[in-house]
Amino acid sequence: MAFDPTATAVVVVDMQNGFCHPDGSLYAEPSEAAVEPVTALVDRGREAGASVVYTRDVHPPEQFDETHYYDEFDRWGEHVVEGSWDAELVADLDVRDDDHVVEKHTYDAFYRTDLEGYLDAHGIDDLLICGTLANVCVLHTAGSAGLRDYRPVVVEDALGYITEDHREYAVDHAEWLFGETATRDEVAFAAE
Repeated sequence: MAFDPTATAVVVVDMQNGFCHPDGSLYAEPSEAAVEPVTALVDRGREAGASVVYTRDVHPPEQFDETHYYDEFDRWGEHVVEGSWDAELVADLDVRDDDHVVEKHTYDAFYRTDLEGYLDAHGIDDLLICGTLANVCVLHTAGSAGLRDYRPVVVEDALGYITEDHREYAVDHAEWLFGETATRDEVAFAAE
C-alpha cells in the first residue's frame, strides 16, 4: 500500500497521559503499548516527508454542564480536563514544531476543529490513522474523514484499546466501511 508523502498525513489520535500513562484517569495498558508502534510509524512518515498531526481530546470542566444528551463525563467520568496533566500528550512522543496539534472536544477530530482546513491547505488527501481508542476516537475520526472525501487508512497494529474485541471491531468496521486498513509493514511511502 503505497502513499505519496506530500499528500499524506500520519494522524495520531489522543495519545495522552489520561489514556496511555498508568496514572491516567482512563488508562488502558494496550494504549500504553501503542506508544512504540505509533512512534515508529510517525518516524517513518516524517522521514519520508509526510505531515504529522496529533489530536488531543480536551474537555473544559464545564463542557457538559448544560448539555441535553451528550455527556462524556457521565459516560466515562472526568478525564483529560483542560489544563491538566491528564490532557497532555505522552512524553514519549516526538512532537515537533512543524507538526500540527488539533485540540478536540468530542470523539471526532473533525468536529468544530481546524483539522479539515489544515489538511486542505497542505494538499493532504490520504490519512494514516493510528492512536487510541480504536473503537471510539480513532473510528469516529476515520469515519468523519471518509465522509469528507479523504482516504482514511486505519493502521491496525498501531492502535490502543480497552479490550482486544474493541480493536477487532474497529478494524473490521473500518475495513467494511472504507475498505482500507493496513499494518505498519504494509504501509510504504513513495520516498522509501
